[in-house]
Amino acid sequence: RISISCLLPASWHFSISPVGCPRILNTTLRQIVVIGILAAAVSLLYYSLVVIRNKYGRAYRDKRFHRYLARVTDTEATDTNNPNLNYGIVVDCGSSGSRIFVYCWPRHNGNPHDLLDIKQMRDKNRKPVVMKIKPGISEFASSPEKVSDYISPLLSFAAEHVPRAKHKETPLYILCTAGMRILPESQQKAILEDLLTDIPVHFDFLFSDSHAEVISGKQEGVYAWIGINFVLGRFEHTDDEDEAIVEVHVPGSENKEAIFRKRTVGILDMGGVSTQIAYEVPKTVSFASSQQEEVAKNLLAEFNLGCDAHQTEHVYRVYVATFLGFGGNAARQRYEDSLFTSTALKNRLLSKQTGMTSDSPYLDPCLPLDAQDEIQQNGQIMYLRGTGDFNLCREIIQPFMNKTNETQTSLNGVYQPAVHFQNSEFYGFSEFYYCTEDVLRMGGDYNAAKFTKAAKDYCATKWSVLRERFDRGLYASHADLHRLKYQCFKSAWMYEVFHSGFSFPVSYSNLKTALQVYDKEVQWTLGAILYRTRFLPLRDIQQENFRASHSHWRSFSFVYNHYLFFVCFLIVLLSILLYLLRLRRIHRRMLRNSSSTSLWIEEGLPPQKIAGPL
Repeated sequence: RISISCLLPASWHFSISPVGCPRILNTTLRQIVVIGILAAAVSLLYYSLVVIRNKYGRAYRDKRFHRYLARVTDTEATDTNNPNLNYGIVVDCGSSGSRIFVYCWPRHNGNPHDLLDIKQMRDKNRKPVVMKIKPGISEFASSPEKVSDYISPLLSFAAEHVPRAKHKETPLYILCTAGMRILPESQQKAILEDLLTDIPVHFDFLFSDSHAEVISGKQEGVYAWIGINFVLGRFEHTDDEDEAIVEVHVPGSENKEAIFRKRTVGILDMGGVSTQIAYEVPKTVSFASSQQEEVAKNLLAEFNLGCDAHQTEHVYRVYVATFLGFGGNAARQRYEDSLFTSTALKNRLLSKQTGMTSDSPYLDPCLPLDAQDEIQQNGQIMYLRGTGDFNLCREIIQPFMNKTNETQTSLNGVYQPAVHFQNSEFYGFSEFYYCTEDVLRMGGDYNAAKFTKAAKDYCATKWSVLRERFDRGLYASHADLHRLKYQCFKSAWMYEVFHSGFSFPVSYSNLKTALQVYDKEVQWTLGAILYRTRFLPLRDIQQENFRASHSHWRSFSFVYNHYLFFVCFLIVLLSILLYLLRLRRIHRRMLRNSSSTSLWIEEGLPPQKIAGPL
């Protein structure tokens, strides 16, 4: 027997017998109504707590999972009338010119675990708000008083796009790179002082002394790493079991337990002059010697991307190394210089004329078959003809890696912490992409065996056939004859740098070569503004805390509070209904008792004692 009773708002009690349950026709209308209401209440409660939760929880996960994708595919014009949008400006002062980037982001959501949702501002025509001028800022080393006039067009351009009411709260960062690094410190200071003095006079942007500086190659690499991982959504927290995670020993908390978070990606960038590598080092590193430890301090960057310095969820340890002379063009130049010197020496020792005339050219395995080239030095010309031997080319250029026998080292014997190859992912940009895509047409997921075969076939193909294919437009639209001629060398160089220099195994399958991320070129300036505005969410979080003084209830979403209120309202309504049913039952029994008493009196019999309600 199932008994249900309640004392409030009125005392009531009823019971359901298991024998009587199947006999629906014998039950009273009141019991059917009560059972139906209870079943509806339980069903609605289940629907509210389970079905609705799953629906909104799945939508929330989908929103988080695709948020970064929406961020980079959103091509709509920025709504400058939105008062909740904030803006930031970064000027990249490079060696050949200066570019200004305008970024925007909505008000922070108040969750200290999330970063600002920064994206590039777009004008009314949906184009990114970017402008470039030439020459580089370092050209004004001898006349620093002209620097503010030089950079003024960029700032005026940004001022036209950022709403006037937002100027005073829009941070402006002027960050100088390679061109300024080579200048004497006195000239650097003179240029920066002119900027700090004149810009606040003509513009209302938030611009302090720390907002204009010459950044190191290490900082630039860190910013590039931050930008790529931010666009890919690797700084977001997730409970999805399908997401790749990594165990991290947070720097400065060796005695605490390790944390698990999304796996970040490393970046490989091979330009014309230099090659750079940057990746997270999730675990504490060890050193083979004190000298190696001293070198590592200049290559490892530890920073907190979170707005709270006491929270360690966004603390990262990143290895960044730049190798001058290891870019594709610089490597070819080093190779040719070595070739010219060694051939000239052999010719003198052996009394030969190899390469000195077009009839007896030097046979270069790093040029396509029968391709011809020349090396000019000191007024002399050395003639080359390609043999297209990819494997021999790799052997010849291996010594240019300058590897040492010391453990945990890479190019030039520079310290490199171990990479967990089984649980890592890398993106290769610039020459890594050009080598795999422009001619070989296999950009994207890198496979060493397939790349080697394609490179061998290309090198062994006659130059006349390659020219014919080029004329027919079978290669990438931006590929030119220079790319065709040196593709064989650059393919071998990229392969050796990746596998011999950085020691990635041939079986490594988590390298993606790319020119852009989601059809957009990701600049290091995105990482710079993300890092330099990391404390701004504190203002929004404090406002949220002020509005919601009861922090316990802040953990519940509006959806759950809404349905909790609905369930409480339903319970109160059910109590009122049962109370009315109870009053009706009492009223009927009173009428039945009074009618029985009247019947006994009419027949002249003494009234019977009627049992009261149980």
